[in-house]
Order: sequence, then C-alpha cells, then structure tokens
Amino acid sequence: MARSARQPEGAGRGRATPGMSGAARADAEPAALVRDAAALGVGLDATAVARLLQLLDELQHWNRAYNLTALTGRRAMVTHHLLDSLSAAPLLAGTRVADVGTGAGFPGLPLAVACPGRHFTLIDSNGKKIRFVAHAVRALGLKNVTAVHQRAEQHGGPYECVIARAYAALPELLASVQGLCGPATRVIAMKGRLPAAEIAALPQGWRLLDARRVEVPGLAAERHLLTIARTG
Repeated sequence: MARSARQPEGAGRGRATPGMSGAARADAEPAALVRDAAALGVGLDATAVARLLQLLDELQHWNRAYNLTALTGRRAMVTHHLLDSLSAAPLLAGTRVADVGTGAGFPGLPLAVACPGRHFTLIDSNGKKIRFVAHAVRALGLKNVTAVHQRAEQHGGPYECVIARAYAALPELLASVQGLCGPATRVIAMKGRLPAAEIAALPQGWRLLDARRVEVPGLAAERHLLTIARTG
C-alpha cells in the first residue's frame, strides 16, 4: 500500500531533565501527555492516559522483533505517534471512522482511545502490522476498534469519516478510498508541509473544505490537516 514520506524529524530528541531518575521520568510522563494533548484541544482522563502509555509499551516490545517503526526513543514515540495522531481528533466527523494505511495503528489507535464514542476500522495490507494492531486492541481492552488486513480499495463502506496519515499524494489517496466514501463522508489527510501541488491536482468530484496548520508539542516540523469532501 502506497505511503508518502512523512519523516520523523527530531526522532531521537527527548525532553528529560538532566539528572532526573528513571522513576521521576515515568511519573512525569502522564502529566506531560495530558498537558500536551490539551494543547491540541484533546482532553484525556486517567484511563485514556494509561491506555496510551500502555500502547507505547506494547509497541516498544513488539518493535524489537518485528521492526514496526523506525522510532525507538520513548519521547519521540510520544510526540510522533501519540500526539501527532491526537492532533486530528477535533476534526473527526460522525461515529464510524476508517483509518486507511494504519500501519502499526496510527493515527487510529490513539484516536480510538481518546474518542470512545466512535468506532474505528483500522485497515492495512501489511499482515505483520495488523497483527500488532489486533494485539494492541486486546491488550488495551478497546471495544471500539476493528483491525482489517486488506487493501483500502478492497474494503467496503461507506464511512462517515476516513483518515490517512502519510498514505499517498491526495489524488492517489482519494482514488484508494472512494469506495469507503458516501456523499457526506469527510476525508482527513494528515500531511507535513502544505501540499499545494497535490491540492491543485484534486480529481474532479472532490473539493477541499479546510486546510489548517497544527503545532504538535515537541515536534519541530510542519504539520497540516486537510479535510476533503465530494462536491455537490
């Protein structure tokens, strides 16, 4: 499944205070996650925070054997996987959301933790990564997630919202997800720099509803969220 480059800038950077013990860093991590998510407009309760940090524990454990992500530093995973994923939460629409090309479950798993009233279908053609997603769903006790080992083009819809992070250029993305979209579906494309050329090349039948820049705490790189819908 095609995925465009969205490189993990600053991947090895952490924000631990010099001399801080491992226990102190562990105690600070939940509070920092709550604070940084709030800066993105996302409120997290204690259960959500525990699940999100457990998700990283599972990812780090599996990553040693299965190479699910190039990121290995804990703080980089918080920033690039958890917070980057949560940045899209305020734009979600409806109750049925499809995450196409989810990889190891991003952005779908963090969004499912933060938005328990919505159901998320996480779709990817990579069997190794979808096996991890299914494991994480069980480990975290998530009742609102379905993991699907399939190409997006083969999966049926419609969904009220389709989201994709670093999947493909917009024309290719929309071609892949058109079978998942009804007349009122919102497609959210998570991008790095604003892709002006891709926006100009939107295929007939689609229109850009919104393009906004988001500041992800701790991430020294551009992030844009594009909302696209069918015309008419």
